[in-house]
Amino acid sequence: MIYALIWFLVFGLLALWSLAAWAMNAVAVWTVSNAGAMTGAASGVESLRLPEWLALWVPPEIVLAMTALLSGLAPIVESLLQAAPALASGLTVATWVIWGFGGALLILLGLGAHVLIAMWRRGESSTPPARQVAA
Repeated sequence: MIYALIWFLVFGLLALWSLAAWAMNAVAVWTVSNAGAMTGAASGVESLRLPEWLALWVPPEIVLAMTALLSGLAPIVESLLQAAPALASGLTVATWVIWGFGGALLILLGLGAHVLIAMWRRGESSTPPARQVAA
């Protein structure tokens, strides 16, 4: 009976692992596929400014350097967002590989528990019963 409980738990965990992998893959593929629609988002980087209360404490050279850095990063972000939909198929393959490793690990966990229970029961049955001392 304990073997059935162990394997029921292992297959239940495998079902939850499969559901979680499927859901995360669906969300990730949807996000990556729709990333190309956000290509205009990086163009607003130049309009970012420090708040007035913070600008009093930051030297102007640092503010100019940060503005130049952000404006230089905008084309890179744009190109990454445009290339993101091409990554959707690779993301599905990566999800299957990770799911396979996790599933194999769960099956090995079940096998290990099965062997440990078998060893425990074998050790329990090999010990002779204690004799009662007659008084």
